[in-house]
Amino acid sequence: MYAANNSLVGTESLWRQINDKVIIVQILVMIFLCINILLIVTFFKNQCFYTTTRYILFAVTLLSDSILLFMSDILLILIYFRFTIQVWLCIIFSVVVLVYIIVTPVTLTAMTLERYVAICMPLRHGELCSTRSTMHCILIIHGLSSVPCIVILSTFFASASLSFYKKYQMCSVEIFIFQVWQDQARSAVQQFYFLIMCIIIVFSYVKIMKVAKAASGENKKSTKKGLRTVILHGFQLLLCLIQLWCPFIEAAIDLILFIQVKYFNYVIFGLAPRCLSPLIYGLRDEKFFLELKSYTFFSLYKKSF
Repeated sequence: MYAANNSLVGTESLWRQINDKVIIVQILVMIFLCINILLIVTFFKNQCFYTTTRYILFAVTLLSDSILLFMSDILLILIYFRFTIQVWLCIIFSVVVLVYIIVTPVTLTAMTLERYVAICMPLRHGELCSTRSTMHCILIIHGLSSVPCIVILSTFFASASLSFYKKYQMCSVEIFIFQVWQDQARSAVQQFYFLIMCIIIVFSYVKIMKVAKAASGENKKSTKKGLRTVILHGFQLLLCLIQLWCPFIEAAIDLILFIQVKYFNYVIFGLAPRCLSPLIYGLRDEKFFLELKSYTFFSLYKKSF
């Protein structure tokens, strides 16, 4: 009887802890989504923003982060409360998450290249970073971001029986992995992306740093600001890329630890990188910040009196 009571108390304590963690995540997600929506509205309020490459790419990261936060939050809730859904429905959720988990780091890499062109190749910046070129770049970003998802699901479709799609499972990318070679294929693609993005970030940083040393006066100030932006992009990109490694860590642990580790990974490597985009452009960029201030509640309050 005593053991049963202890077990009941332990279960209640575990569920209370889980509920507290879920509530914390919901609060964080709602805050970040509200900030992102405010920034997206600000982006569309000024024509200067949606005709400038860096702001367009910034808006892409905001939309990508918002979609990813919303969809991954749903999956986190399902996993935390151990809800099962049919595999075909899980595929739909997973396609969105798998694509947009890559869109943000690829877009950040493109933004870093834009800063490289602006600082190191200023005479060609208008030609290479036109609005039309940016639209093509966004299509390329989504195309490249779809490759890991295509690899994972192609190997899954080749191995899964038709009856498996109607089974009820906890929705996680691990259910698409049947063989060791499938996991190795996923790992190879993600490591390749990790390597290429790191090379681009380091290359851009070194080139901008050389220009910064040679620059003087106003150019030096502008170049140093671009260098700091690249460093912030690099840190944000690092957190995003670490998230690509999280499934390998989660796959190696048992169910109880899986839930705890999944929560930690989601908060640190899922939510944290998504709050850096508003910081880098929403607050650091003078033009965007001034436009943002004109749409805050404080400005509206002042105008009403």
